[in-house]
This record gives sequence, C-alpha cells and structure tokens, in this order.
Amino acid sequence: MLVSGGYRIECVADSPQIWSGGNGTGQLHAHPWREKVRHWLGINDNTHRGATPACTKQYAEAVELYKKTDMTIPEIAGACHVSPSGFKQHLRFYHKNILEQKRKKRSEAQARPEKKRGELSGNGRTYKPSLRTEDKYAKALSLYKDTALTLKEIAERTHVTAEGLRSYLHKWHIDLVRERAGLSGKAEGGLDLRKSKKRMKTVAAKYEKAIGSLRKHPRPIAHAAKEFGLHPETFREYLHKHEPELANRQGMVQTSEGKRMSRQSKEKYAEAIRLYGTTTETLKDIATRLGLTYNSIGGYIRRNHPEVINAHSTLLIEKDEKSVITSK
Repeated sequence: MLVSGGYRIECVADSPQIWSGGNGTGQLHAHPWREKVRHWLGINDNTHRGATPACTKQYAEAVELYKKTDMTIPEIAGACHVSPSGFKQHLRFYHKNILEQKRKKRSEAQARPEKKRGELSGNGRTYKPSLRTEDKYAKALSLYKDTALTLKEIAERTHVTAEGLRSYLHKWHIDLVRERAGLSGKAEGGLDLRKSKKRMKTVAAKYEKAIGSLRKHPRPIAHAAKEFGLHPETFREYLHKHEPELANRQGMVQTSEGKRMSRQSKEKYAEAIRLYGTTTETLKDIATRLGLTYNSIGGYIRRNHPEVINAHSTLLIEKDEKSVITSK
C-alpha cells in the first residue's frame, strides 16, 4: 500500500487500484496517475522479459548441436551461420544448465590420464588433428594404408618429412601402425613397436613372390632365395618363423614308409646307404671312403632307414655262418 496526496493506492491482482482517502467509502474510480503508477511499479510497462521468439528460433539449431555434440562454439556458429559472440551470450543468458553440463564434462576429460581421439579434452575442444594437419598427410596416409611402401619412400613421394609422418601416424593412427607391424587387437600403452617380433607388412611384401613360387614349385630354400635376390639364411629364418609348414616342406621328399626327409641329405647319403645295406663293410669305413661324417651318416640312417640297418645285420649273420661252416 502506498499513500500519496491524500490517496491510498493498493495493488489487487497485479492491478493498482486508487481509493479516495476522505470518507473511507472505498469507492473505486479512475485517476490520471493510474498509468504513471503502473510504470513506476514495473507492471505492464510493455518490456519483454526472456528471449524473444525470433532469437530462440535463430539459435535453436545451434543450441541442439551444442547440447548433443562436442563441437566448439565457433564451429557450431560457422555451421549454423550465426554470430559466435551472439551465440555465446545467448547460452549464458538462457541455457546456463547446458553450460554447466559442459563444464562438468570438461573437468572429467581433464582428469583422465590418457587422451583418446574424438573425445572431449579439458579445454573444451575435441582431441583430434587440425584440418591443416590432416590435409598435409592425407596422401601419405592413403599410401600407408594401401601399399607396402616404407615410411621413407612414402615421405619422399608426398614431400613430407619422415619424422613428421612417423609422429603423425603414431599419435593419430596407432591402430594402422600396429596393423602394419602385424600386431592384432587394440593399441596398448607403453608398447615398443620396434621390439615386436611380428610380420610387418613391408617385409611380407618383400618375400611374397618367393613364397608363392615355393608353394607352386617346392625346392631348396637357398635356390628360391638366389632366384629372387634374397639372403638365403634371412629368408629361411622368415619362413620358419611365419610359414613353418611351408619351410618344412621345401626340399623334402617322402619315403616309401611315409617319412619326410631332406632331398639334399638323401642325395648326399644315397651311395653310403646302398653300400651299407648290400655289403658287410662297416659304416665307419664307408663314411671315410666317401668323405662323410660318421656321426651324421649314422644318425641319418637310424632315423630314416632302419630297414638298411636290419639288412646289414642280416648280411653280417650270414657271413658269420659261412665262416663257421668253412672252418668245419
């Protein structure tokens, strides 16, 4: 209630009513000061409170993007064609709850020990390479995915530095690096790829033709290595590590008993085996006469030709029997 100039002014149902102050009859009547009092009290002063419909419509798409994605305010403003500063002010005035949610999300991201690509970082930006960096290494990345070229060759072709490309790949495309190194599964922290004894994509490409040739035409590994310009021992080691079945089949032959043996050893010891199985000459004398190592030929015959040992034993028994008969 306000008292001014002998009149009592009361607000009833948000509308000021003016009563005469003389006789106290409470008769309601119009007064020239009515509108002035209403403006002074801030009632129906024709001032809009809150966001205007036009403003709400203008920023509606931008607000939804800010709520549902991790895009920054400048990125959203550019995508929705609105003013970044105006959009930011609109959020501060009318969407404080969304800003508070974003602050909590940034705090959680900042507390995480390891950053992951595509996730929100502590400064409110998505953790990812800049568009300029992606454009710079786009061609190199394509070659790294689809070819077996070395990192140095890719860098030379795309006119970037090898160290810069290596750093970019290890930071943003570690899964591709692991795949090329022959490592399966998700990337794990602290793994030294240089010490991983796996089949690398570049190395596999180097030996691909030689391996295909060996599959079609089995022969000694050394012969295939020489044919394709490879180091024999290195190629043999690679085969035994990554293609053990193929390595075991090369230069091998199958005996009548179903055993597999080296073709080279069979040819080397063939004459010694023939002599040992058809004569009573000792294996040591045979090895000496043919220039073979006695222990090697002995082990080979025991493993692969037990029937030759039996035949030699039979010949010795027959010889002893003949000697006995002759002596009588």
